[in-house]
Amino acid sequence: MKARSKELLDRAIAAMVAAIEIYNKPSFPYRAESFTILAVNGWELLLKAKWLADHKNRLSSLYVRQGLGTKRKRIKKTAAGNPFTLGLDYLANKLRESGALNENARLNLQVLSELRDSAVHFYHENPRFAERLQEIGAAAVKNFHAACTDWFGENLSRFNFYLMPLAFVSSSGTSEAIVLNSEEKRLLKYVSDLVSKDDQPESRYSVAVNVALRFVKSKAQEAMAVKVTTDPSALAVRLTEEQIRERYPWDYWELTSRCQGRYADFKIDKKYHNIRKSLESDSRYVHIRYLDPENPHSAKKAFFSSGILDRFDTHYKRNS
Repeated sequence: MKARSKELLDRAIAAMVAAIEIYNKPSFPYRAESFTILAVNGWELLLKAKWLADHKNRLSSLYVRQGLGTKRKRIKKTAAGNPFTLGLDYLANKLRESGALNENARLNLQVLSELRDSAVHFYHENPRFAERLQEIGAAAVKNFHAACTDWFGENLSRFNFYLMPLAFVSSSGTSEAIVLNSEEKRLLKYVSDLVSKDDQPESRYSVAVNVALRFVKSKAQEAMAVKVTTDPSALAVRLTEEQIRERYPWDYWELTSRCQGRYADFKIDKKYHNIRKSLESDSRYVHIRYLDPENPHSAKKAFFSSGILDRFDTHYKRNS
């Protein structure tokens, strides 16, 4: 028999996979709205799975209780007599306070929930919402994948966890004047304000992701060669030196300077060097450049992505 947390995890993954499959359908009139509803559902189930795992799988830990004074609080019931369970906002805030949930992921859920509420309670026809949703939705999927791995060691490589760019799912080839009503203006401003708080767009967790994809035939020497195939293991991408430096912009001194400005208890000592060196084998955070690429024993220099700060966050205290 599965543990309750594992059961919720499986259901959370199923909900997110359904959200992605619906979004990626080439012709689906209610695509955006359906995605937000299912994606928020998937995230809430994932947060509940994490909450149960942290509370010895006690189902009662998820129940909403009510009542004042010193008497034992009663479990709040639905009209059908079933217990109310803790909602997404409460769980996200509590898990963020405990350090389990990344702040960028929490902000992303806040934006995604607002878009979901807007879709459920009313409707919007403005194309800007579709663009914003893709940025928020892509980050929600990315964060979901990372959280499943970090919290449960769950390998989701068996699924295609990506959202098709709008160019593939939208057949519109015309541009029309865009008129925003007051409700749309307020919602777009709210979303933009939260997205602007993400100061590390390349980190493991993001508030929004800018998705852009172009296939262009080119004989230019600097063009990136891409091989497309149905075999996921056969995807080949060759990056230019400039593109690598964009992904790993910091050298040792820049990384050290960033840490000094970010953490209250940071020191350039053995602890710092050990943490940094332990991450050098992880290509998500570090790129080693050799003087002679064909000789692994030649002189080398490490370059770091901004996402490496997520790992340092677990070892140092951030400035308030």
